Amino acid sequence: MTASRLARFFAPRSIALVGAADTSGWAQNIMLSSQTVGFSGPLIPVHPRHKEVFGQPAIPSLRQLDGPVDLAFVLAPQHAVADVLDDAAAAGVRNAVILASGYREVGDAGRDLQDRLIAHAVKHDITLLGPNCLGYVNAHARCAPFGFIVPPPLTAGPVGIVLQSGALATDVLAFARAHAIGVSVLASMGNEAMITTTDVIEYLIDDPATKVISLFLEEISSPGEFSRAAGRAAAAGKPIVALKAGASPAGQAAALAHTGSVTGDDAVVGAELRRLGVIRVTSLEELLATAALLGHARHPRGRRMGVLTTSGGACDIIADRSAAAGIEVPEFAPQTIAAIQPLLPPFASARNPLDVTGYTLAHRRTSALTPIDHALDAAASDPGLDFILFGGIRLPDARPANEGLAGLIEERLDWLAGRIASAPVPVIPVNATCVDISRYAREQLTCRGINVLPSIGLGICALQNALWWVENAGRAAAGRSQPAPAQPLLPAPASAPDGPWSELAARQFLAAAGVPLVPAELATSAEEAAGAAVRLGLPVALKVCSAQITHKSDLGGVELGLGSPAEVREAYRRVRAAGDAIPGAQVDGVLVTAMRGGGLELLAGVTMDPTFGPVLTVGLGGLWVEILRDISLRVLPVDPAEVKRMLNELRGAALLHGSRGRPRADLDRLAAVVCALGDAAVSLGSSLRALEVNPLWVSGGRVEALDALVVTGS
Repeated sequence: MTASRLARFFAPRSIALVGAADTSGWAQNIMLSSQTVGFSGPLIPVHPRHKEVFGQPAIPSLRQLDGPVDLAFVLAPQHAVADVLDDAAAAGVRNAVILASGYREVGDAGRDLQDRLIAHAVKHDITLLGPNCLGYVNAHARCAPFGFIVPPPLTAGPVGIVLQSGALATDVLAFARAHAIGVSVLASMGNEAMITTTDVIEYLIDDPATKVISLFLEEISSPGEFSRAAGRAAAAGKPIVALKAGASPAGQAAALAHTGSVTGDDAVVGAELRRLGVIRVTSLEELLATAALLGHARHPRGRRMGVLTTSGGACDIIADRSAAAGIEVPEFAPQTIAAIQPLLPPFASARNPLDVTGYTLAHRRTSALTPIDHALDAAASDPGLDFILFGGIRLPDARPANEGLAGLIEERLDWLAGRIASAPVPVIPVNATCVDISRYAREQLTCRGINVLPSIGLGICALQNALWWVENAGRAAAGRSQPAPAQPLLPAPASAPDGPWSELAARQFLAAAGVPLVPAELATSAEEAAGAAVRLGLPVALKVCSAQITHKSDLGGVELGLGSPAEVREAYRRVRAAGDAIPGAQVDGVLVTAMRGGGLELLAGVTMDPTFGPVLTVGLGGLWVEILRDISLRVLPVDPAEVKRMLNELRGAALLHGSRGRPRADLDRLAAVVCALGDAAVSLGSSLRALEVNPLWVSGGRVEALDALVVTGS
């Protein structure tokens, strides 16, 4: 899908509706939506039996076109679609939207049909959106080959929207209309048999009318392509905002490794979106509010916010929400206070957040500007602010009958538009509550390029998202170093090629990868265990060693803090007996390991995500991993710098930095060990199911794996 080809696809000057009939709701919707957006090109009905459709002459086949059209919207049933593509090719039509369902979404038989459909389109050099697709809207090109009704009026603007859903499109457009959010392109993707979500993202990156890209995602089917597109968007300065649905439980390794039980597919998606600089949101309202802010307003470059409102209650709500979002509301500079105080009634004070009070609203208007406007003029130059949240735009539902008052309102909006554009810092208007903007207000705001965030709650949320993007976009654009996957280090031992390995085999594998391990010896008798304990240094720990026993402590297969040879001998007998009692378990012996006290226990593990492949998890380890779930994730491979960022994302990161008398961990050494562990996991290729070290013990510059698990499978 080349950029030029998609540009032609999304801006047709003529459209044929194949299968259109007066009884077709789909065809009627396309006609109405085209009228709403002001489509001026021909809409040609095509039907084998009807001579006239919607009062227009119809032709029986695309082959009867007087000349090629730019796009065919195929409303025909599934069994006729291939023949329509033959007709399109013969008529020189090179773009098509396929409405029909019954393809990949219904199973294997439908998938075969879809494969044949795409092969047919490729043979004819036809670009195809769908099948099972409602089409798209391009507000700037004024075209809407779209199977649902576009709610009028549609405001053309900077927000591109890509939906892996059909029915949500109308709700999204309705919210955009209600809050005067300008749309560039909205595309409903259907089955993505040819044009994919990533293709449309790439198109919107190149589209000069689009400043921000909004996504509703049910799946990310090609993570590599998605990653490259996200990097291009970040480099182009175009934020991507995504609502990803479909959270699912953890994968196959959950029963065997702690890592799998604390990370699910959705957590992996969230981590990867963050790494790519994609803003993840949790609702359609947040999606569109965030996109509106990033598309319509100048981006705030810092977290110091000035707040101007006409309500003390609004100030309180904004202050609380801002604190929770990590947005600072500093004091005004002395010169700002001096400029604002004379504008206020005697009982009000010039502080941030500012309440100019409802008292000012009750006065009869005699001039265009109000006290909050003069306050904005002063606050815009405050050196201690990075941006201003402005709650001072209130417009009537209709143009006042009093021409003088209407003139003052519109003169004020002219001034506000100019001040917002010229202010040294971004000025971001916001409504107190999420109410629909009236037609009059929409017209007045849109023609002046003013967008008002829907509500305080959505506004602060959008600001938090925008600030996160500004702070992370540079790193996302630069990308990360991609270490070459490690070469195979050690094949799975013959005794456990499919399933969990014995801990001894796991230790040998990790040692070959450069992961430091606590000293240990395998004993097959009580006397061997006692001798090993003396050599390793008392106290020691004993663990049953068997590929079939993964949760050893739950079964009595672990003894800790053994301080004498006699204790070791007795413990060996108990541990060995616990292992031998497990049906089907092949016990290799008992591992005798040195004990480690103090320091901090972490978890470092890798599991296979069905979409993204090997995923690294780090977090607080030992007994706490499943309770605290304080973890950070990345798709592999990673470099040490990325691992250090992961470690600093943990809520317990302060423990690594030497809090409460603990020695400061050597993060460079720790990151290098975690990278070695990740490289070892990657080297196993597609056979990897889980690789985990829990605990990974760190004390200052000493880092050791105290327990190791490797699970592979075909």
